[in-house]
Order: sequence, then structure tokens, then C-alpha cells
Amino acid sequence: MKKTIPLSVSTRTPAQNVKDMRKAGDVPGVMYGNTMKNTPIKCNAKELHGVYVKAGENTLVEVDVEGKKVPCLIHAIAFDPVTSAYEHIDLYAVDMTKKVTTRVPVVFQGECPAVKNHGGVLLTVHSELEVTCLPSDIPESFIIDLTVLENLRDSVTVAKLKVPEGVVITQSPETAIVIVQEPRKEEVIEVVGAPGAEGAQAAAGATPGAALAAGAPAAADAKAPAKK
Repeated sequence: MKKTIPLSVSTRTPAQNVKDMRKAGDVPGVMYGNTMKNTPIKCNAKELHGVYVKAGENTLVEVDVEGKKVPCLIHAIAFDPVTSAYEHIDLYAVDMTKKVTTRVPVVFQGECPAVKNHGGVLLTVHSELEVTCLPSDIPESFIIDLTVLENLRDSVTVAKLKVPEGVVITQSPETAIVIVQEPRKEEVIEVVGAPGAEGAQAAAGATPGAALAAGAPAAADAKAPAKK
């Protein structure tokens, strides 16, 4: 069983101003799940940051709610779109005897031979996968060895992963996680024009006859010769 990460929170009343909380360095949130009713909470922003960096959304957090410890998963976090400060947190209380569904990050290791030797382009289709398992069995990550991708169009699918016992990936076994694409070919733009001077003028976009074609009078017709 993975080590849980502690987080201290306190309850709050819906009447409390969340803007004032944020100014004071706290993050408003809510706890729910299992047999727990929706409980408004708040926690210190710096402490939350330290926990979130370590736990993400797939590591159990031991939440201390005023002396009562509850195993939780960080279910969702909202950030300020301008400052990226923490705005809100959802903590999901889990039953350790019941399966949960969560996301697990994919970690890529090694150098891809198809990229190095053939100029391929490595395309990451999924950076995380959804799993169902007991809270104590949630993997920290799925490791993918890129050195197995030797040729263009090679890929790693869900079926090729080593999955711990008791863990089920919800995506189908044929789902591609990473693919080596063929390098893009450079486009060759050809200028189509008549050979000789006229063709060169057409390519340049300016011809002596362009003015006549547009209906402009020729220089010789600009002034009629005087009658004798």
C-alpha cells in the first residue's frame, strides 16, 4: 500500500466570504463521497500546493478534519485563469473496501530509435489513463519504454502495458498511447508560366500588356495626332 499524504483542513460555513479566505491565504473547498455529506472546508494554500505536487489525483490523501482523519482523493482543483492561484478544491472521501475510478499519469522513458534514426515524429495520444481499482491499489504511474519504437508507425497500445493485479484500465486494449509518425514531406511549389521573357514576366506578376488588358489606354493613344 502506498504511503498516504497528510493534509489539514477545517470546516467553514457557506456564509463565509470566499474572496476573504483567498486573501488570507486559504483555499475554499468541499468534501463529499462515501457516507459523508457535502462538507464545506478550507485549507492553507501553501500546504495544499505541497500536497498536490506530490499526490496529484491518484494518490490517497489523509485529510485531517479537525481531528477526524478521512482517506480522500483530490477530485478536482480550480485555478485562477490569470494568476494560476488555487481557487477551489474538491476532496472525494473513499471507502477503502470499494473500487474507485481515477486517472493515472503515463511516464515516458528512454530514447526513441525511430525518431533518432528515421526522423520520425513522436505523437503522444494519451498522457494519462483511466483506471478502476481499490484505493490502495492505484498505481503511481504507467511507465512506457520508448526504446521499443524502432520503426516508423510503431506504437504502444494499452494491451502492451504491465498492469498491476487488481487494476483495470477502462480504455480498450487497442487504444494507442504513443505513435511514431512519418516525417512530413516538404512541399515543392512550382511556378507555371510560358517560357521566355513573357513567362518570366508572368511569374513576376507584371507584364507590359497588363494595363491594356485592364482597359487602360496605350501611351500612343493618349493624345490623338493633330489634323493637317
